[in-house]
Amino acid sequence: MVIRPSSLRSKFLRKHRKWPTSAYSYKWQQTFIQNQALQTLKQSAAATPQEKENNDRPHHLFSAHVHSFTSYNCDPTPEAYHFVIKTLAKTSQVHHIPRVLDRIEFAEKFETPEYILAQLIKIYGFAGRIGDAIDLFCRIPKFRCVPSVYSLNSLLYVLCRSSESLKLVPEMLLKCQVMNIRLEVSSFRVLITALCRIGKIGYAIQMLNYMINDGYGLDARCCSLILSSLCEEKDLALSNFEVLSFLEAIKKMGFTPSMMDYSDVIRFLVKEGRGLDALDALCQMKVEGIKPDIVCYTMVLHGIIAKGDYGKADELFDELLVLGLVPDVYTYNVYINGLCKQNNVEAGLNMISSMEELGCKPNLITYNLLLKAVNKIGEISQAKELMTKMNLKGVGVNSQTYRIMLDGLFHKGDVDEACVLMEEILDKQLC
Repeated sequence: MVIRPSSLRSKFLRKHRKWPTSAYSYKWQQTFIQNQALQTLKQSAAATPQEKENNDRPHHLFSAHVHSFTSYNCDPTPEAYHFVIKTLAKTSQVHHIPRVLDRIEFAEKFETPEYILAQLIKIYGFAGRIGDAIDLFCRIPKFRCVPSVYSLNSLLYVLCRSSESLKLVPEMLLKCQVMNIRLEVSSFRVLITALCRIGKIGYAIQMLNYMINDGYGLDARCCSLILSSLCEEKDLALSNFEVLSFLEAIKKMGFTPSMMDYSDVIRFLVKEGRGLDALDALCQMKVEGIKPDIVCYTMVLHGIIAKGDYGKADELFDELLVLGLVPDVYTYNVYINGLCKQNNVEAGLNMISSMEELGCKPNLITYNLLLKAVNKIGEISQAKELMTKMNLKGVGVNSQTYRIMLDGLFHKGDVDEACVLMEEILDKQLC
């Protein structure tokens, strides 16, 4: 025989004379009461002026926490303790937090959410209490919480903020093995970022190898970070040897460089006087389907001109125009510098007209480059006309402009005019 639910409900009513209470209804009521208690705590947590003067805020806050939940006849929630901890941290009362932690550990029964403890580890770290951060990480199981890589990363982030505390990382990595916490990609990122920041690029590369050997795939963010750090490395012997070889090694493992990665490499190669290698990197970008931007072309153009390969420079400038890239004033300045180095002053002067037609306004560097080239070939009158044109265009001269003109006048032997120009420099206080 099938017993209907209505029959069971009628039987319960005859026996108990009241409606049955569902577990869902009880849980909802309990949650509502606890939320009310938390709101009461937040309202009473605001210290009065007298309490602030007496520095009694921690005692007031903790008493309010206990009283608010006792008055509602319910147990404190993890969110309530989280609010107390955040408030103490915000009011620079971190030294009172251990009292709160002791109550969570010994008086409460709930399972403490890991995010509360992970955030507290960072609070301790930012307050310079590294020892307390490590101690809290090791005590996590006592708060009825299973530690994971989430809290480990918080601790690693704290330890990696300074070279002194970074020395404690190996010990904590051994500790996390005892606690059955396995490093994840996010953990390796924290460590590699810290090593790159303090210039330990070799160790960062080793850490990347450990990550791969540990069964994780190649992480693009870590590769880009190490590559960028290598390009900024001040040890030229290390960086010259490593940059291109490291790039080739990670490409073989499946890394696909981005526009930014190639920009870093090109900038490094140009800075080291390896303009032709920078041109090869630019060509490799195009082979891999990455369209170089005007910044990449400008850097390579600068590197090629510095090597004196003006034929390749002309080809490269024509190429960027064919690709539809719009040269900016930096690109034009680099190209004009190449023309001036070839004593092709006329072509350089014509470039000013081309710039203006395309809406690119020549700047002071543009005119100074041309003035230097014009004075070098002894065309003082043309240099004066160019300087007059500068003033008409609203391009203000600087001390370098006057030095260029003085060099030209002395080279020509026009000492009287040089003295007049020197008086003008003194009047403008440009010495």
